[in-house]
Amino acid sequence: MYSDSAIKRVLIYRIGSLGDTIVALPCFHLVERTFPGATRVLLTNFPVHAKAPPSAAVLDGSGLVQDYMRYTIGTRSPLELLRLALEVRRFNPDALIYLMPLRSMQGVKRDMLFFKLACGIRQILGLPKEEDLRRVRNLETDLYESEATRLARTLVDLGEAAPHDLANWSLRLTESEMQMARSSVGDLAGEPLIVCGPGTKMQAKDWGKDNWRALLGQLTVCYPGYGLALVGAKEDMEVSEYASRAWRGRKVNLCGRLNLRGTAAVLEHASVFIGPDSGPMHLAACAGVPCVIAFSARGLPGVWYPAGRQHRILYRRVSCLGCNLESCIVEGRRCLTSITVEEMVAATRSVLI
Repeated sequence: MYSDSAIKRVLIYRIGSLGDTIVALPCFHLVERTFPGATRVLLTNFPVHAKAPPSAAVLDGSGLVQDYMRYTIGTRSPLELLRLALEVRRFNPDALIYLMPLRSMQGVKRDMLFFKLACGIRQILGLPKEEDLRRVRNLETDLYESEATRLARTLVDLGEAAPHDLANWSLRLTESEMQMARSSVGDLAGEPLIVCGPGTKMQAKDWGKDNWRALLGQLTVCYPGYGLALVGAKEDMEVSEYASRAWRGRKVNLCGRLNLRGTAAVLEHASVFIGPDSGPMHLAACAGVPCVIAFSARGLPGVWYPAGRQHRILYRRVSCLGCNLESCIVEGRRCLTSITVEEMVAATRSVLI
């Protein structure tokens, strides 16, 4: 176990979306355990004109980090790099935790030189070696190493991040956030609950609103005693309303009504989450909730699967898997369109036994 009581200020370098932040939770917990008395600041990307990064929606209130520092993705502007270097020097971190997504060794070396020479950071932890810059495939399962496991491996010098342990995925939801969730679901609180998040901003992950509607129409017949909660962003309100029209029981559409941590608190009450590869999927997994997912093959199988073994992932190994496209036009999303409603019903029933 790494230990250095002289480290009082830690800068954590992790960029990406909400999902990128969630899958790094075991590493954030490890950093806190290793440097419990240190001030921990996250260097990450901010949306244009925003005052807070996407990661704040996940981490605010958890105590895992105390503040954020802005990084402009892909910038080559000398003035922007100078601004960042001066801000880092003002913070004067004793150590940098490198938690970046996979990139080239050239990119890693460029980062190292910037932080050491321009920012004056002497100790960088988690820098990957050449062999760490590729996806590892398990020959027995034919799945690729998850992003959470890969990140944990890069920080092995700090100790065991243990992404297999549900405790290391805790968002540390507050009592007020849990109370907000109970109020939001109203008379569904305490009842068996199916949570569905059919929306996605990415066309390549979209299973189709008619499929979601047909799925919920069959599930309401199978599980008449269950309530339904729909979650997502404000722009997911319409597709969620459409998908839930066939639901016969009690339901509540929470799209746009809750922030991310409020959504996580609702998911704590779910018997199952059904949806595409999405932020709510990862939030449900953080709570140990089984997920039934119509999973796009734009990513390699296993890399972005939800944490845990309780899930049912429907993933088609089409010839174009791993395309990483945000919009699939030529292939017509055949990885998703080949997943049937009946398969999703069967997968959900295998969970709700």
